[in-house]
Amino acid sequence: MTIAQELDFQEGICQDVIFPPGDLYSDEPPLESELHLRQIILLLTCLEWLWRDRNDFYAAGNLTIYYSLHQRKSEYFRGPDFFVVLGTECKTRKSWVVWEEDGKYPNVILEILSNSTANTDKGLKKTIYQDTFRTPDYFWFDLYTQEFAGFHLVDGEYQPLQVTEQGYLWSHQLGLYLGVYEGLLRFFTRDGQLVPTPEETVEQVQEKAEQAEQKAEQLQQQAEQAEQKAERLAAKLRELNIDPDTI
Repeated sequence: MTIAQELDFQEGICQDVIFPPGDLYSDEPPLESELHLRQIILLLTCLEWLWRDRNDFYAAGNLTIYYSLHQRKSEYFRGPDFFVVLGTECKTRKSWVVWEEDGKYPNVILEILSNSTANTDKGLKKTIYQDTFRTPDYFWFDLYTQEFAGFHLVDGEYQPLQVTEQGYLWSHQLGLYLGVYEGLLRFFTRDGQLVPTPEETVEQVQEKAEQAEQKAEQLQQQAEQAEQKAERLAAKLRELNIDPDTI
């Protein structure tokens, strides 16, 4: 379906209903699978943990974006699987309503492909995100085939992002790489470090603490061994009628 056909279709859907500010709930269908849900939660968790000291962004998944110029719920809406808006207040929302958010559209959008949505994600949605949303970074990912692609808006058109040797794609807006790790899409820092979940962070801290404890034990053992060696040497000197304290 083309954009024109989509808009013509929506023209006939109860456009006279205008909702008051803050009364637009998300209206997205259920996710394709449990794996889709896990992927979205993973991305949200990692980004919010990484940016836990920031209050200038909004990230969400499977949430409706309403963008009608007439401020109507029934026309012009989309529900990306995952998106991030920068330069906005970090607070809970029922949906993302463009006309209530100073006209802001997402800076980053990710669609998780499925048999029923792949053609739309690669065609119609890509066109809308490019021409209407003007979203700078757009990605799609297939959880089962591991197909992964990304685009950056250059002079009004999406240009494919170049894959790194590690298979990562750079998000200009997030200042992070996206890449596949253990079958799921994850964030990576500029130097290629995996952005952890809170649980992984705890595990890393515990691992470092254990390593530090092991090192301390090794140093203690080395000190004890050195002390025992010194005592043996002193005993040997005394056997030779040599006072070790005079040496």
